[in-house]
Amino acid sequence: MSFVRATRLLRRRLGGRVVATDAASLYAASFDSSKISFLPEAVITPRKEADIGVALKLANRYSVPVTVRGRGTTLMGSAAPVRGGWVIDILRLNSVAIDGDAGLAQVQSGATVAKIQRAAGAKGWFYPPDPSSKEYCTIGGNIACNAGGMHGGKYGVTRDFIVALRGFLPTGEWVEWGTATKKFSAGFNMRDLWIGSEGMLGVVTGAVLKLIPQPAARWTLLTSFADETKALQAALALFRQRVQPAICEFLDRESVLCAERAMQTTIFAGQAGRPVILLELAGSAAEVSEQQAVVLAWATEHAAAHRVALDRAEAERLWAVRRKCSGAMFELGDAKLNEDVVVPMKNYVAFIRFLARLKRSSGLPIPTFGHLADGNLHVNIMYHRANRAEMRAAERAVEKLMRTVVALGGAISGEHGIGLAKTPFLRIQHSAAQVKAMRAVKDALDPRGICNPGKMFEPVRIWKFPKLAVHLPWDHK
Repeated sequence: MSFVRATRLLRRRLGGRVVATDAASLYAASFDSSKISFLPEAVITPRKEADIGVALKLANRYSVPVTVRGRGTTLMGSAAPVRGGWVIDILRLNSVAIDGDAGLAQVQSGATVAKIQRAAGAKGWFYPPDPSSKEYCTIGGNIACNAGGMHGGKYGVTRDFIVALRGFLPTGEWVEWGTATKKFSAGFNMRDLWIGSEGMLGVVTGAVLKLIPQPAARWTLLTSFADETKALQAALALFRQRVQPAICEFLDRESVLCAERAMQTTIFAGQAGRPVILLELAGSAAEVSEQQAVVLAWATEHAAAHRVALDRAEAERLWAVRRKCSGAMFELGDAKLNEDVVVPMKNYVAFIRFLARLKRSSGLPIPTFGHLADGNLHVNIMYHRANRAEMRAAERAVEKLMRTVVALGGAISGEHGIGLAKTPFLRIQHSAAQVKAMRAVKDALDPRGICNPGKMFEPVRIWKFPKLAVHLPWDHK
């Protein structure tokens, strides 16, 4: 049966309010933040979770590709319907319920992370994973890519807060992995297999999330350093003192210069364009007070300058440099390859020295910032889309980056996933045997290959597409 006939049958089963085939709906669902567009045949916006089961059973029967999307904030092309078919838009499935006694959140996959955090906060609880796109991105997308954020070093990433998942196998069969209990040891851990699988092993419709008590106290410090090496050596010295900041953000000098020009001010007078580390302590009042003394002594010894936020309003002003830097980078080029690599702490200095060499050899700006508490650094290779020489230089630079990261014992992605953009590098990270094992799992759960096909295992160089890297409001990871 053709996709057209299968789509007609789908519309009869679910109705025109659930299944859209008009040009505007198809275009809106054709791309994510990678801006690579593939038109689907239909967009399904379920009213209830059972609608997804109906769609998957039909898709499985007639071999229709299915791609799931929330807000499409992924930068890797993970939600782009590369094979056409049907797109399932989960945004209507967005309920959030907080169990204040157990410290758990019952959520549907279309709920935004910010909505979950606000609901938890209203009852004195805290959901820590906080990607910069949290006002837009859905928990389903966070689960699909195992998203993290600035709190990852102290609190962990999405996987660390998933108690249970529910949803549908690619065959349309309903499954639940775990229960709303904090202990579960009954059978294989299929829950964790779904986390980070980018919608290739099934469709998550809901989750039970673990919450933690809200921190009673927070304290923010901004520090600057003479150069990147001194900044990273200082961070390692702090971690050796067993200080575990809730947030520890690093910005290199290019990132700082871009942010300062965007804000039309310098962060520290007379120190334009110096790399910075922005720290936040969080926890009980006693814990924060104790660590605060250690951190101030550290800043006095290692930093060129430092500034303490006296209240939350001032802390927000200090955070402006971090929020502004990524969008401001587009003064260096109209396109960028935003790579979220992970480097072991022991190799921070070796990595920043490699980046200096890569800038010289490529001739491209490569501003870098990220989360020092867990080694997740965002390396931004900037270029001009219309300049073929720069595009080729960017392509060579990103491959050198990935090979070096793996050689240093790191990971080619910490929270963005593989999607389409990182498919050329999967085999740098994983051996043939490891890829074979992953494909075997995919084939076992999705024998017809309908769930998010064309991703992860099939190398595609998407930065050669002309619309790549258009800046969107949430592109400030």
